[in-house]
Amino acid sequence: MRWCPSSVLHLLRSVRLWLCCRRGRNRLPLWIRETWAYTRVLVQSLYFNFLTDSDVIFDSVFEPVFLTVDYVTRWFGTVFVCLVVILTSSIVLIAYVVLLPLVLNTYSPPWIAWHVCYGHWNLIMIAFHYYKAAKTSPGYPPTEKNDRPFVSVCKKCIMPKPARTHHCGICNRCILKMDHHCPWLNNCVGHFNHRYFFSFCLFLTLGCVYCSISGRNLFLDAYNALETNYQTPAPPYTFKDKMIHKSIIYMWVLTSTVGVALGALTIWHAFLISKGETSIERHINNKETKRMAKWGKVYRNPFNYGRLNNLKIFFGVEKRSHWVTRVLLPSGHAPHGDGLTWDIFPVKKDLTPV
Repeated sequence: MRWCPSSVLHLLRSVRLWLCCRRGRNRLPLWIRETWAYTRVLVQSLYFNFLTDSDVIFDSVFEPVFLTVDYVTRWFGTVFVCLVVILTSSIVLIAYVVLLPLVLNTYSPPWIAWHVCYGHWNLIMIAFHYYKAAKTSPGYPPTEKNDRPFVSVCKKCIMPKPARTHHCGICNRCILKMDHHCPWLNNCVGHFNHRYFFSFCLFLTLGCVYCSISGRNLFLDAYNALETNYQTPAPPYTFKDKMIHKSIIYMWVLTSTVGVALGALTIWHAFLISKGETSIERHINNKETKRMAKWGKVYRNPFNYGRLNNLKIFFGVEKRSHWVTRVLLPSGHAPHGDGLTWDIFPVKKDLTPV
């Protein structure tokens, strides 16, 4: 018996109609179908082309984790900022209510003048740079068409990326000369607020070290006063005295802990700044150094202009007086350059002759 083409075609149409009807009755919920489709895309991306490497596989497998972390960090940003303000305000309150009266009653006039001047200067520098770092835009590449040179196209923004620009998953946009996203600022650290971020870390570290060193003896006295000794009767401390002792212990422990942790971070960023690179570029440069070494070549950071030049460019020092007016005093001057184009050849002389 021979099958005619029309009969075969009719049979195929009948099977297709039956499958469609059956699929309609057993239709899964939308969220399950979307999750399944997204999982299929992730799996297919693992063997999409021959350029796949371990980094691509790692990013593909852990992309849901990265999205969750970015969402949580974005939501907790306001909480972290409030925490910084509350902790810093508590230390300032203890300094004014508890420590300042002790200083005025026990120290000599020169020491009183030193503590009052240094303490208020340090406090002003911390507050100014934290506010500027949190409120200043890190800088974004232009979204309209222009003739600016670019090095690649962002896979997420689908926009040209200038040199030293990277995409932030938390801010969900590209950042000029991105260093990292700081949850304590609820903001990215980029070209236009990198100096504010580093100065805040530096002066907060100096303030914590100052409180830790100057309050060491007070901490020991307060700790010994609150330590229970069962062989001798406890001194008749009032409730006010106990609260003062606990406040001094709280201040010393908090400032010492933050001073050590933040001090290490500040030293690391100072090292990166002296090398003319950001935290992201440090990772990229290390990979490029290893890759070039396999070819018997030496990789050099194109944005490293020398240690002194890097510091001058970072702080915006153009003459000697700027070391005081722009580094040791609050200053809102703009950084060097626009963040879109960079000189990529190291120079032999100072960019800013000081």
